[in-house]
Amino acid sequence: MILVILLMSLSAQSHAADSISNSVPPTIEPLKAQGIENFYKLSDRFYSGSAPEGDAAFAELQKLGIKTIITVDGAKPDADTARRFGIRYVHLPIGYDGVPSAQALRLVKAAETLPEPIYVHCHHGQHRGPAGAAVICMAVEGWTPAEAESWLHLVGTSTNYPGLYRSVERFRPPSPDVLKKVSSDFPEKSPVSPLADVMIEVDGRFDHLKLIKKAGYKTPSNHPDLEPAQEALMLDELFKELLRSPTVENRPAAFKLKLSEAERAADALHQSFVSGISASDTDPIFQKMDNACTACHKAYRN
Repeated sequence: MILVILLMSLSAQSHAADSISNSVPPTIEPLKAQGIENFYKLSDRFYSGSAPEGDAAFAELQKLGIKTIITVDGAKPDADTARRFGIRYVHLPIGYDGVPSAQALRLVKAAETLPEPIYVHCHHGQHRGPAGAAVICMAVEGWTPAEAESWLHLVGTSTNYPGLYRSVERFRPPSPDVLKKVSSDFPEKSPVSPLADVMIEVDGRFDHLKLIKKAGYKTPSNHPDLEPAQEALMLDELFKELLRSPTVENRPAAFKLKLSEAERAADALHQSFVSGISASDTDPIFQKMDNACTACHKAYRN
């Protein structure tokens, strides 16, 4: 009986994988480039990936003929470097809770009016960027909702961010008359709330700690600048600063509670590095912090 259930489960998983594979637009092609993660060619006109890091990444984009970069991330774009490579930057940020209808219209307008090819990205090129790119391709390339959802699964967009999936499922391409009313003023840098600015830095510190974990809770050999105790301390201080800020003061009590849990977990991780306990003893402390951050993201970023 157990064997039958296992076989049925494997069959269902295989069927789901086949379904996703069959729905992915055939024009999608994975690419590799220095300084770019989750890099994909979606069509002759559109590409998707992470924030380009360093001159090498921008050179790769230039080599592909990229004329415009659209970032949906909250971080300030490196517009100066892009300009040196003859590329224009446009900043149209979205959250993990989905693509707001007004911002979806701006993304489509930008895609239809700015010089091509266009590269769309967020921080890691895995969640918000692919959702923004999916909206664009549904409007401009004729992707169906099923194809767009399959693209999100392919690139690894987390189902912990259901708002991104809902945006793709519910999006319908705007009519030409609707697009005519959308402004063509696309800024290099859009205003982002103070809370968003801090959360961007939190994400960065947490990424550093993931690299440290992978190195056995030591300084990674390829990142000698990452000192474990310092990274944990900086993360702890960011949480403490948020808890003291007026931005959080008016937030729901449940949000403050989750933020406090994340702060305590970051402090415990810092203390574990300072005391020099073993990696096996540090691992559950790191996992507790990871769980606290994930729970907060799921409740308030979605």
